[in-house]
Amino acid sequence: MFQAIILFILAGLAEIGGGYLIWQWIREGKPYSWGIGGGFILALYGVIAAFQTFPSFGRVYAAYGGVFIILSILWGWGIDKKTPDFYDWLGAGICLIGASVILFAPRQ
Repeated sequence: MFQAIILFILAGLAEIGGGYLIWQWIREGKPYSWGIGGGFILALYGVIAAFQTFPSFGRVYAAYGGVFIILSILWGWGIDKKTPDFYDWLGAGICLIGASVILFAPRQ
């Protein structure tokens, strides 16, 4: 379980970080190298996520969506200095509960 959480966090940071670099390149006029670096980091995200031990690709990525939402809010708060409001946290909590149900529900 600990390894799964670490992999979700690392994959999330790679996806958000890569996307952020590309955003900065295209939207904020940063150098072309930022876009290249962002593309590389986004590819790394796919590699990290593939190390999850859960048997279903679809469920892993669906559950990962909840983690991604939490990390995106934290990224916006820490990097972009956009303080999340009550509804940001409420929505993120709902998504995280849904992700937990998808990933950890007892199945046969």
